Formats: sequence, C-alpha cells, structure tokens
Amino acid sequence: MEDIINAINYWMQTLPKVYNSMAETEISNRPLPNKWSQKEILGHLCDSALNNINRFIKIQYEEQPFVIQSYNQDQWVILQNYQERPLEEIVNLFLSLNEQIINIISNIPKEGLSYLCDIGNKQETLEWLLKDYLNHMEHHINNQILNKNKA
Repeated sequence: MEDIINAINYWMQTLPKVYNSMAETEISNRPLPNKWSQKEILGHLCDSALNNINRFIKIQYEEQPFVIQSYNQDQWVILQNYQERPLEEIVNLFLSLNEQIINIISNIPKEGLSYLCDIGNKQETLEWLLKDYLNHMEHHINNQILNKNKA
C-alpha cells in the first residue's frame, strides 16, 4: 500500500504545479463539444475520489461482496459546474479528497485488503480497488492532462 500512497502523494505535489503553469484559456478549452476541459478532467478526478472514499470505507464493514454502484460521470461533471469554478477551488478539493484517501488507506488493516467487492462482472479485492483508483487517476493524468494531444 505504500506504493499507492507514495504515488498519490506524488500527484498531489505535481498536479497543482502542472495546472498553475497553464494559461486559463488552455485550462478551460474543450477540445470538442463532448470532451472535458482540463478543469473538468480535474473535477472528474475529484468525483472519482468522492465515490471511491465511500467505497473504500463501506467495503470494510458492509456484507461481502460489497456491490460497487456506478455513477454517471458526465452528469457529475456537469452538475458540479467545474467548467465555471475557479481552478484553485478544484485543485484544493483534489488535494483534500486525496489526503483523505491516503488516511483511509493508512488505516486499513492488512486483512481488510482481501475484502471482496462486486464490480458487476466479477469480484475483486479492496487491494485491487485501491490499485484501480490509482490506475484510473494516472490514466487521466498521463493521457489527458500531461499529453493533451490524446484527450
């Protein structure tokens, strides 16, 4: 779990610098009408953190396998209006939510990592879910934020 915590900490230190180096037009530009801007991608990462905080906690005390509920990612981004919100607000939210995730991970007992969740088509462990959270974050960061041509 230390690798996951270290990676999340790395992105918490790196992403604010990346965003602060971008012009407002670059941050707010939607490459296509149905594609998210850089601000909205960061907002989506906040939404992912919010949903996963809930999952990471509930899987530890609810009946197993804990059933993972999906959420409408586009609606979350639209309804929270990340496009019009100040970048600093979204960055601070990202930092706070991921600090909470690190706290949760740090307090999971070793046996808790093997707790099961139902992700729809199969069952996975809490450890897998934690790694998947980081993989999802890094997918968006590497493919959309750092290399905007692949957005």
